[in-house]
Amino acid sequence: MIETLFLNLFFAGKLKAMPPKLVTDKGDHIVIRPLAYCVEKDIARYARGMAFPIIPCNLCGAQENLQRQNIKAMLGAWESQYPGRSQTIFTAMQNVGASHLLDSALFDFKNLQFGAKDAQGDIAFDEL
Repeated sequence: MIETLFLNLFFAGKLKAMPPKLVTDKGDHIVIRPLAYCVEKDIARYARGMAFPIIPCNLCGAQENLQRQNIKAMLGAWESQYPGRSQTIFTAMQNVGASHLLDSALFDFKNLQFGAKDAQGDIAFDEL
């Protein structure tokens, strides 16, 4: 999910990722990602321990030299330099403060008044 967040941020100009449960754009399917909260290295270790067969895949950024691989390397470098950074980013994705971003579809900036609260009950702005 973190890789998708940064791919959208850097290359699509969007602040979004793919949550653990998502309705497709057409609305005809629900995608459920049961391992969304598991760390990839833990999944890989479990798969090796269970001797699951490795099925080659060229989807979703598995190919070399694609941006997903670059994002994965960037996150890996950050995690090496600052242990726990990935978990902090993941936690941040669950604590969005719409009033502190710029999307007027999520927060009514036009009619903002002193003491206004966002959806989480946080005061958006208490003074100018």
